[in-house]
Amino acid sequence: MPETPGTGWREALLNRRMLICVFTGFSSGLPLYLLLNLVPAWLYTEGINIKAIGLLALMQIPYIWKFLWSPLLDRYVLPLGRRRGWMALTQSLLLGLIAALGLLSPKADMTTIVVLATTLAFVSATQDIALDAYRRELLPERELGLGNSVHVNAYRIAGLVPGSLSLILADHLPWGEVFAITALFMLPGLLMTLAVTEKVSLGGTPKTLRQAVVEPFQEFIGRAGWRAALLILAFIFLYKLGDSLCTALATPFYLAMGFTKSEIGLVAKHAGLWPAVIGGLLGGLWMVRLGINRALWLFGVVQLVSIFGFAWLAWLGPNSSVGASQLAQLALVIGFEALGVGLGTAAFVAFIARATNPLYTATQYALFSSLAAVPRTLINSGAGYLVDNLGWFAFFLLCAVLAVPGMLLLFKVAPWHGDDT
Repeated sequence: MPETPGTGWREALLNRRMLICVFTGFSSGLPLYLLLNLVPAWLYTEGINIKAIGLLALMQIPYIWKFLWSPLLDRYVLPLGRRRGWMALTQSLLLGLIAALGLLSPKADMTTIVVLATTLAFVSATQDIALDAYRRELLPERELGLGNSVHVNAYRIAGLVPGSLSLILADHLPWGEVFAITALFMLPGLLMTLAVTEKVSLGGTPKTLRQAVVEPFQEFIGRAGWRAALLILAFIFLYKLGDSLCTALATPFYLAMGFTKSEIGLVAKHAGLWPAVIGGLLGGLWMVRLGINRALWLFGVVQLVSIFGFAWLAWLGPNSSVGASQLAQLALVIGFEALGVGLGTAAFVAFIARATNPLYTATQYALFSSLAAVPRTLINSGAGYLVDNLGWFAFFLLCAVLAVPGMLLLFKVAPWHGDDT
């Protein structure tokens, strides 16, 4: 979609809606990155083997099934409002659950950790339903690409807390204190929820649970048709498959390559932050001119190529000693991968938002984002076994191959010269 006359990037980027997207992204990303980065690092340093850590990706199953209870969030209204009420409830629960994890010992309380982490994932997935619905209803159509880019950027920045700050703190503080400090970073999102106003949905509140469950699916199939609907769902499943699997065991991979927790925190995560932020913001601004379809093509190529950086790092092998050269290699690989993910995710999330009907925001968005989470949850659970049998180098080559089918589906779901509305 071309820019309208008089509408520059400053006017598009610097408004209240974009600020709200910063908070929604940060609140959404923090608990997920805690499960993806901090918990595996915690377990790895406490002597839990890599296969078991890989299997723990299954505790994220609520992210792929959240569409099952998303109609409840459309149907039932809590005191603060249909969206804000659920946002406040889940954010409060997440604060307590994250802090509670640090009270346990991986060697003695592994079963309890799995139950607690799975509960955390369930509450986090429920928060995502409410946040995604609120953001979709907040943003006008012309701001979907940019608003979701800002959300994705804040989502990635949130990863700095469990993926960088918490890792650095873990070298100096007991794990219980680390998790308690990490939990406090849920407060900004909770304060945002209390400060914003509830936006009235175009379709109102469903009068029955059946209406909340059935009509969103009927509308999607009726709008797209069965064949097109299945192609869209297949694309959502496959587009991020290779990239998601590539980073499934990122922190254990860095540790296996000989880097310390502090080096990972100070170099790898920061090297990934700014390229991801720049990539996400540029992606959002470019989408204003390119349109979502062409952005999916261009950004998807960058996303695919970035996987080969990890393969190169694995080919170099573990470091007997880490110096400036090794840290620079790590920074280069992580930075380029983050740029690719920042670009690709910005276009992907905008595509998902575009595919939803504002009348059925929570349920349809939850369905699409649930499907997108399947690779991260089910397929990534086997990452440890793949690494154990293939080795890191062959594993990353496999990830690159798995990124191709999603790109091929672009011919059908988002053709370069197709209608981009």
